[in-house]
Amino acid sequence: MLPPGNILLLLLLPVAAAQVTPGSYSGCGPLPLPLLAGLVAADAVVSLLIVVVVFMCVSPRGRPTQDGKVYINMPGRG
Repeated sequence: MLPPGNILLLLLLPVAAAQVTPGSYSGCGPLPLPLLAGLVAADAVVSLLIVVVVFMCVSPRGRPTQDGKVYINMPGRG
């Protein structure tokens, strides 16, 4: 179920949309193709960077144990 604040927002959204007159968006319009392609490429690079950082943080390290023992229930120690 939605919290009361979200329900109020959803109820007021059509009222706010009715207040906007068509054509009142100054400066908004279709983006040029090179700008759109650049934004898509930048989004892909940032997403890939996030995936790589998360993978590097989650993957186990290849460090050997200092005392030669194998610790089964201690991640990162064996």
